[in-house]
Amino acid sequence: MNKTLLAEFTAREGAEDEVARLIRDYAKKVREEDGNLAFDVYTKASDPRAYWIFEVYRDEDAFQAHLKAPYGGPFNAALVPLIEEDASVLTFLDPVA
Repeated sequence: MNKTLLAEFTAREGAEDEVARLIRDYAKKVREEDGNLAFDVYTKASDPRAYWIFEVYRDEDAFQAHLKAPYGGPFNAALVPLIEEDASVLTFLDPVA
């Protein structure tokens, strides 16, 4: 079964360009992961500082491999001081049959 989630965070005022650069670079790497099926980055139309990232992994093992990727820790460490939240807020999703 696919592992699907929504990651949300809000860029701090003045950090918008740096957050956009970080997430673009990170997205390129994640999309190359063997088990990644989708990594779609959006901003809210009404608030371009608010990011929503829709992620789909082949299964739990692929998601765990994503979490262990060597570029994930540095990305999160660079992102945290640039966003309003303490970290990305993750919401795990289940399909409706």
